[in-house]
Amino acid sequence: MAQLTETLARRALDRAVGDRHAEFVGEMQRIVEATYGLIERTGQVDPPLRDILREAGLSTQGFYRYFRSKDELLLLLLDDGRRRLLGYLEHRMQRAADPEARLRAWIEGVLAQASRPDAAARTRPFVANQDRLSDAFPEEQQASVDLLIGQVGGVIEQLPSRPKTSRAETRRDALAVYHLVFGALHDHLTRRSQPTAGEIDHLVRFIASATSGRA
Repeated sequence: MAQLTETLARRALDRAVGDRHAEFVGEMQRIVEATYGLIERTGQVDPPLRDILREAGLSTQGFYRYFRSKDELLLLLLDDGRRRLLGYLEHRMQRAADPEARLRAWIEGVLAQASRPDAAARTRPFVANQDRLSDAFPEEQQASVDLLIGQVGGVIEQLPSRPKTSRAETRRDALAVYHLVFGALHDHLTRRSQPTAGEIDHLVRFIASATSGRA
């Protein structure tokens, strides 16, 4: 009897913890989405906490149940944005038939952040404040950069006409591609313009030539 009681009690506790966990995750996601909504509408990467809480329908106590500070919320936004972008780029590359097509898919996917109005509105504040965010969260910002460099570096390594190079050389090439493509993204987001098909074609040809050894 005692063993059965303990088993049932453990099951009840697991259900309660599971329900509570789902509730916490849901409320945290509401805070994240509320913050994103404010960022898109106002262009501020750091909207006032009172506005976030009003948007999310939560109290100050509810906010500090999950975050020790608003900086922690910004860290979560950076991580969430990184995961969304990496997943989006990976999805585009998976549909490409060969390495050169995957390289094009990666470049087009990055620049799509300026082509799609919803993505541009969400991305622009982070680009405009990237220096401040780098100062505040250097390790997290660098982690995002490193993952993106690793992603495009993996494609560069697969280019059929690329000569055999060291891992360090591949990283240098991937870093150059990252700066070139994200620099173009930065310019378009700042000017509130969209990349043209001709611009993207030129960028793809230039990068494919430079990274495959045909330059």
